[in-house]
Amino acid sequence: MRGGGRLRVLVIAPLRFPIRRPHAGGLESAVWSEVTAMRARGHEVAVIAAAGSDFVEAGGPFEIPAMRWAPTERPSDSTYPSSYEAVSVSALDRALDHAARARFDVVSNHCLHALPLLRAPELDAPMVTTLHTPVDAAFVEAHRRARGSGSVFLSVSAYTRAQWQRAGVPSDVLANGTDPETWAFGPGGDGLVWFGRIVPEKGPHLAVRVARALGLPLTIAGRIGDADYARHAILPELSADVRYVGELAPLDLADLVGRSAAAVLTPAWPEPFGLVAPEALMCGTPVVSFAVGGVPEIASGSPGMAPVPAGDVDAMARAASALIERSRAEPDLRARIRASAVRRFSLDARMDRLEARLRLLASARASTRAALSA
Repeated sequence: MRGGGRLRVLVIAPLRFPIRRPHAGGLESAVWSEVTAMRARGHEVAVIAAAGSDFVEAGGPFEIPAMRWAPTERPSDSTYPSSYEAVSVSALDRALDHAARARFDVVSNHCLHALPLLRAPELDAPMVTTLHTPVDAAFVEAHRRARGSGSVFLSVSAYTRAQWQRAGVPSDVLANGTDPETWAFGPGGDGLVWFGRIVPEKGPHLAVRVARALGLPLTIAGRIGDADYARHAILPELSADVRYVGELAPLDLADLVGRSAAAVLTPAWPEPFGLVAPEALMCGTPVVSFAVGGVPEIASGSPGMAPVPAGDVDAMARAASALIERSRAEPDLRARIRASAVRRFSLDARMDRLEARLRLLASARASTRAALSA
């Protein structure tokens, strides 16, 4: 453990998916990595999360029931089942009742529901809420109703910070981190890779167009989050040169990415951060991505990432071709790409900053308690 005493930390995870490997998405990966790193540093960390999560006792007070979709509902990453409020959010409310009695030193909130913000003043512990999404009106209202005393905010990018600042929620920037040991340096290869959630807002169908424009093979990896989209936009495109390998464990996914000539990322919405870009860069793999949301911040300063105008498939194909040629002409380029990514986006560096913030808040709250009891 790095300087200072042991902290008792409560992490509130998003409720949609279990926090475990393979990760359902970048948010779940970020929360899993944070909990794992905090425990490795010697802190006591409890987690409120969906059933099946690595860190949650089955049947315990912090377990949130898995989401259940009615037979008439279509499961989707962009909607919730009709039972969500009555089942999942009610369980979260009960978990927060238990947390209020447990006297944690600090709370790290990643939940996408506003309830923890509303209840933050009752928990008798400072709350750090990380903003992973575009502005949510319910969050803004919950912060206002808590009179600003309920939470300190962190944003995953300057883009996200600016959005929330305009809505009246100030925050500091703390980018997500990537584990260099998981995302190990790879030798490169001849084909392209696309990885992430298979949903319309991630646009993998556009990666198919890029690959065909270049005449290069493409491997798509990730969990299908929208079955209708996958069935109509992705599966019909599969061929000898376009293959879908499903959802891979992190080490297997990193191996695939590290053995690719370039990663093509095709967000069709303003990504608040975009964790897949640092993951690919950590492998030494060049990245070309649409320049939306927080993506340009990742590209800035990276020797191997090219942002292109949103939706411009031709520009992406040209940029990918140029990066691949550079990689062939500059034998040390992949090593420089990785070194830059490790320096800017390593999980350890993120955790140093987060741990320092949590310690500061916990110390201030302890001083206040001591003064009130004197």
